[in-house]
Amino acid sequence: MPAKTFDYDPDAMILNLFYEDKDDRWFPGDRHLRRMARKMLFGEPRMSGQLRVFLNLCAGLDRLGIRYRVNDYGYIAQHPEEVACIIGRAFLLDKFAWKNPILLGVAAFNHPLDDPDLFKRLPVRKFLVPGPWYAEMYRPHWPATEAWPVGIDTDLWAPSRPRDKTVDVLVYDKVSWDRERYLPELIEPVRARLVREGRSFIELRYGSYKEEDFQVALARSRAMIFLCQNESQGIAYQQALSCGVPVFAWDPGGPWPDPDYYPHRVQFGPVSSVPYWDDRCGLKFVDLAGFEERWTDFWDGCTAGKFNPRSYIMDNLTLEQRALQYYEIARNVARQQVPAGTGMLVDGRLTGMG
Repeated sequence: MPAKTFDYDPDAMILNLFYEDKDDRWFPGDRHLRRMARKMLFGEPRMSGQLRVFLNLCAGLDRLGIRYRVNDYGYIAQHPEEVACIIGRAFLLDKFAWKNPILLGVAAFNHPLDDPDLFKRLPVRKFLVPGPWYAEMYRPHWPATEAWPVGIDTDLWAPSRPRDKTVDVLVYDKVSWDRERYLPELIEPVRARLVREGRSFIELRYGSYKEEDFQVALARSRAMIFLCQNESQGIAYQQALSCGVPVFAWDPGGPWPDPDYYPHRVQFGPVSSVPYWDDRCGLKFVDLAGFEERWTDFWDGCTAGKFNPRSYIMDNLTLEQRALQYYEIARNVARQQVPAGTGMLVDGRLTGMG
């Protein structure tokens, strides 16, 4: 829902957000010293996916005019009836004696097996995961799971001028699991096809670039090949779509292949590398044969202007749309609470029972 159509009472509910990316390791406060030491040794840290989720949520709330507090443990301790929105990692659950109803996610756990008694141990009322297939994997264990993707900053990730498009293809390499197999089976043949056709291309590998590098690469590129086994949301390919760059996505499906869980602990499928997608975004392929078969159709579609990837993001994944969804989820959690002997919680405020 666009911000201009959102009728919001700023006093109805103020969100209580909690996010911390690093925990203390040896003594209280040492995470700050470790962060400064890493900055001195390695320069500015790369943006983590969890931090990007938190920052984009806050940006969307700001655009909507929805008020929020960040890491106000003193306030939340004095108001146990209010919802605690914990976005950061799981260590936050053990950092504080939570009495509040908790809206947890999206960065806490890889799978419910990591903490099977979570909903019994703590007052968690709703767990958020980034995408629909991830939610389906969680629900048999934690039924109160909901898919919530964070929004994309469409002002920051915007199309460049046609004359800036000096590179045919950006190859985005996020092949992590079983890489020694897929390097000769997929990655190298993709490069070889581009070389054979005389297509200019650049490559970025996940975890080895900064956001600014990705922005520059997208501004120069006419199309992107996205090589990734699966994504819970896929912020990077969605940033490309927001920039108006069509995507040719490897979407092999099959079971969730995380070796920490599969096949001995979790067997779930099918997964997707592009869980938010329609025909405007580009084309998909399952394997190398599919790449070879569909590449020409994809490239011809790019040159003919067949795809309209930015419109997909504008219709589904803006900062405002996803922040509003988050706010509504939090408000629904608040409405479910009935503090004993006091009253009923409506839109974050207590009302008398009569």
